[in-house]
Amino acid sequence: MVSQKGVGIVETQHATFTPPGGFILESGEKLDSVTLAYETYGRLNQEKTNAILITHALSGDAHVAGYHKGAKKPGWWDEMIGPGRAFDTEKYFIICSNVLGGCKGSTGPCSINPKTGKPYALEFPIISVGDMVDCQALLIDHFGIDKLLTVAGGSMGGMQVIAWLVNHPDRIRSAIPISTALKHSPQQIAFNEVGRQAIMADPHWKSGNYYGCPLPARGLSVARMVGHITYMSDTSMTNKFGRTRKQDLQPLKFTPGYEVEGYLHYHGENFVKRFDANSYLYITKAIDDFDPAGQRPLGELFKGVSAKIMVIAFKSDWLYPAYQAQEIVRACKMRGLETTYCEVDSTYGHDAFLLEIEEQTCLVKHFLKKVFNGYAVLDQYGE
Repeated sequence: MVSQKGVGIVETQHATFTPPGGFILESGEKLDSVTLAYETYGRLNQEKTNAILITHALSGDAHVAGYHKGAKKPGWWDEMIGPGRAFDTEKYFIICSNVLGGCKGSTGPCSINPKTGKPYALEFPIISVGDMVDCQALLIDHFGIDKLLTVAGGSMGGMQVIAWLVNHPDRIRSAIPISTALKHSPQQIAFNEVGRQAIMADPHWKSGNYYGCPLPARGLSVARMVGHITYMSDTSMTNKFGRTRKQDLQPLKFTPGYEVEGYLHYHGENFVKRFDANSYLYITKAIDDFDPAGQRPLGELFKGVSAKIMVIAFKSDWLYPAYQAQEIVRACKMRGLETTYCEVDSTYGHDAFLLEIEEQTCLVKHFLKKVFNGYAVLDQYGE
């Protein structure tokens, strides 16, 4: 059973970084400064060896656990974080930040451009998953942490985990990529492109200059609806909705008539209230372009890495199917890395990494215990 005690009331914090010469992006462009919204849980030990970074998926943010004051819903992975939970706050110091390009407090297209005094909109530079991770490294420096115990995350969060292994191999002791891939397949890119085109086809998008005006709500809502379809499985949709018709049918011929249609509309409309359309464009483009191996042989991808790795996949996940997780494992094995592969039998589809709490808790607890205890011994005698 998952511990019932969570982390309680939490607040989002912000840190702004102004590196000498600006923050240089992988594209060659730069931002003079970057701000990251973040939350922390638990306490950093004196040796600063118990820090864990949680990375979020496309629509996530820094609020991974606990409750904001007055809020009814907890953070997006709340049941995984807290005393006695998978990421045990009595043992570990947990950090989660909103990604660069996001819209929940971190620098992104809806942020004010200091050069114009207006939102960046499409003047915001193209970003990459690597850029997101390099910003997170600034946050880790802010805490004075030399090396993270682990980096863990699912979906786009899993891509960030991989980018940590590639960009900062000497700064992490272990990694837990979940429900993710080394690069997007044509099908994955295609789904994201449909979402982007839905946004850009909305008459209120105005080439990204909609701030202070009516939002491109219809386009962003449709993009989210498409995404939600890919997050579930055929089985989970059947179990949840079947072919049940709505009770409150409207008189128009093509209003939602089935419960599954109402579900999609509900989530699409709610998404518009909390997410920025331009951020959706930038972030989906970043994950479509993610390809850390590039033209290199797969066996060279994790050169210089010494971290222990646990890769988790779910059998019913057709958005990020298990064969893509197995490719990550192959790349690790080709470098001789100590790697564990766990394929969980779940019917939830891609959403399983958010819903299969007890299974993941068991896996993560055991893995972290092994990693933390192992490195504590190494630190005692010198690593």
